[in-house]
Amino acid sequence: MHTEVQESILDIQADHWNSLIGNRYPFLSHEFLAAAEETGCVCPETGWTARHIVARNQDGRLLGALPLYEKTHSWGEFVFDWSWAQAYQQAGYEYYPKLVSATPFTPAPSPRLLMAEYDAELAGTLIEAALDYAKRSACSSLHFQFPTDEEIEPMRAAGLMIRKDCQFHWHNNNYENFDQFLATFSAAKRKKAKRDRRHVAEEGIQFRWMDGHQLDDETWRKVYELISITFMRRGSLPYFSFDFFKEVSRRLPDSILVVLAERGSNPVGTAVFYRGANTLYGRYWGCNEEVNALHFETCYYQGIGYCIANGIRKFEPGTQGEHKISRGFSPVPTWSAHWLEHPQFFAAIERYVDEEKKHIDHYIEAVDSHSPYKKPSVK
Repeated sequence: MHTEVQESILDIQADHWNSLIGNRYPFLSHEFLAAAEETGCVCPETGWTARHIVARNQDGRLLGALPLYEKTHSWGEFVFDWSWAQAYQQAGYEYYPKLVSATPFTPAPSPRLLMAEYDAELAGTLIEAALDYAKRSACSSLHFQFPTDEEIEPMRAAGLMIRKDCQFHWHNNNYENFDQFLATFSAAKRKKAKRDRRHVAEEGIQFRWMDGHQLDDETWRKVYELISITFMRRGSLPYFSFDFFKEVSRRLPDSILVVLAERGSNPVGTAVFYRGANTLYGRYWGCNEEVNALHFETCYYQGIGYCIANGIRKFEPGTQGEHKISRGFSPVPTWSAHWLEHPQFFAAIERYVDEEKKHIDHYIEAVDSHSPYKKPSVK
């Protein structure tokens, strides 16, 4: 077995790459990553230079892979290290470029050590290859963003520090319909959720779901305009371009989903989702009009309803947001793993991460106490 560094996903055969992940994670697929490169969303000019690591046997067969990028900033990662970069700069060191194993602009827990079946030796080989490349390059550090629980221990064993955070996910307990789901809430929380939905219904807004087969260029223009309006309110533009969404829609028509909120024939809001084997992933949201609870309905309740109707086990709506708790989402830990070349900074940041973990643990406990679900009766 030997490893290589590939400077484009296009240099790796699509069916070989996809054989390592199946249909579980659409945003890890060759189609998704290739569309990001080919439309210029992920490229050296945007601060993302591909450095994918692949492991092959003596016959050249692909055994494993690790998506990896050399980055000149920390945008689009959602594991925040701006303060680390600032500390480096103040001490007279360069933090960028750095190496990041992540799915660009997609903060969803998923494998970073890609292999058809988990193999501890192969996992160690991929991690060591990434560390070796970091040490012999001009990069300050190596970061694995949102790896799976299974991957944490081999990363820890390789000398990386483990950082804890949390997201809010929804789990489908075999609900037959949305009302059965709401019946698990306490009376007050159920009343609040129904009030959310009633506000939107009273505005005469209806919802239309479409997959990639149904999304033409005109519809994508409407969706992208709504997304862009919301991004611009925050002082930025969407990470992914209009051309990217068209390409992903064409290449992964069964995996990309859009819900359009319409008043009559006029679109007022939208949300973009990806569908994996057993999980729905919420990604982008946009609107051109402020409507009470429209965000909650479009991004959360519509997604929950879709999962119930289609037997999807889990719904991950994205990062942050305690407001998700009262809509039925629960806090779950997420992880990242980090190595820094400078030993003093490594030690200092490791102490910070240890203290941060205590706060995250307290935070998860605190927000979980506000769960809308009925408390089990004490006998």
